[in-house]
This record gives sequence, structure tokens and C-alpha cells, in this order.
Amino acid sequence: MPRYFLTIEYAGGAYVGWQIQQNGASVQAHLEDAARAILGGRQEVIVQGSGRTDAGVHALGQVAHCDLPEGFTPEKLPLALNAHLPPDIRVIGAAEVADDAHARFDATQRAYRYRVFCRRHAPALLAGRVWHFPHNLDIEAMQGAAERLIGRHDFTSFRARHCQANSPIRTLDAITIERHDDEIWFLFSARSFLHHQVRNMVGSLVLVGQGKWTADDLSAALEARDRARGGMTAPAEGLYLTAITYGDTTPDGIPDASA
Repeated sequence: MPRYFLTIEYAGGAYVGWQIQQNGASVQAHLEDAARAILGGRQEVIVQGSGRTDAGVHALGQVAHCDLPEGFTPEKLPLALNAHLPPDIRVIGAAEVADDAHARFDATQRAYRYRVFCRRHAPALLAGRVWHFPHNLDIEAMQGAAERLIGRHDFTSFRARHCQANSPIRTLDAITIERHDDEIWFLFSARSFLHHQVRNMVGSLVLVGQGKWTADDLSAALEARDRARGGMTAPAEGLYLTAITYGDTTPDGIPDASA
């Protein structure tokens, strides 16, 4: 059967996360139900994501793969699946790939965006989509401190205590911090991330932006290799998985939502 890569966007507020779990609805379960529906309920379909997102986390460019019988085209497959998906989950692209292509293991880079809304009054139209932080933050101080995190490090201080990764060593390729009107965007890219790593780095950088920490404090937290020395975990609702890159072999039909 042909294998397809799907690019999916979703609002994560109603879900326990990407992965199928017993305690609530997941994005993966809805996609597998939709795939089963377009086959007339005749067979089960496994949809393998490029990575997990937690409860409340959103995606603009999650990628997953699945195997389907002949008869679908990359142009029509998203329409067929979307007809069976809730309105807060949408397949926005599809591409036929090699039979052994893997959405998770073939990925060469992942990009995340974290949105902090800095205004005294909470936003009515962005509820559940940003972290409302009612104080201004020093972008230059945060960017300067963020440079200390770039590169290959032991990120124990910035991963969840229950993270199941075999090693806390990761290589962070880039961090960019930008202002967009009332919002501050934190943009991260790496081949892979630890559980809660982005949210914990944002929580620590916000301490720098408030003037409560210096860049040296951030470095000390990193070097401590102790989660208790890191900053707060930023709320899930501000986090977006924006793009998955597959190097020079990224298939046509997989949009880049990182910008």
C-alpha cells in the first residue's frame, strides 16, 4: 500500500495530547478514526506522528505517516480526511513517500514557537492560544541569555522530571526572540527536544526578561543539571509545533509553517 506523509494543524485545548491515551480524546485517535472512515470502516489504520505534543499544545505543522490502499491522491486525501475530523483538527497537506519513510525517525529538525502575550488585560480572542503575562519583558536581555543555551548540552535542568528520554543531551540549533505587537515569540529549532524542554526554557527566559535572573543565572541553572534549579514550566497553551524538516528529502506537499 502507498505510504503518505500528512501535515496536520490542530488546536490542542480539547485534547490529552497527540498520542492515544485512555483518559481522553487525542489528535492521533481522531486521525485514525478519520482514516478508517474513508475506507468505509473496513480496516484499521495506524497514524504515526513525528513526535508527541502534550495536552493543550497546538500544532501548525505536525507531520504523520500512514499506509492507505490505492486510489487516493495527495490533493484529495486531505479533503477526504477533513470531512471526518472535528473543526479544530485539519490535514493541510499530503505527499506520497517511499514505503520505508518514517515521520518520526527520518525527521532532521523540529521547530517550535512559544507565544507570550504581554498586556495588562488578558486577550479575549486568544484565550487558550497564548500565555497571558501582564508585564513587559526585556527582549534584548532574554535573547542574550538564550545564546547560552544554544549548542550541545545536558538539559536536565530543563526537562520534565518524568521525561523518558534515555539521555538528557540535546543540541539546540537556534533560539530567536521576536516582538509581534503585544506578543513575544520564542522560536526554537533542534533535531529533537526533551519532554517539557521548550516550556521550561521559556519559563526560565521569562525570569531573565523580568529582571529576576541574569544570563549568568541561566547558565548556572543549565550547569547544575538539576530540574529544581530551572525556572517555571510555561503553560501549555502558548506552545506550537510549527514545522518538521526532513533535510533534502522533505517531500513536496509538506508545508513549512515555521515562519
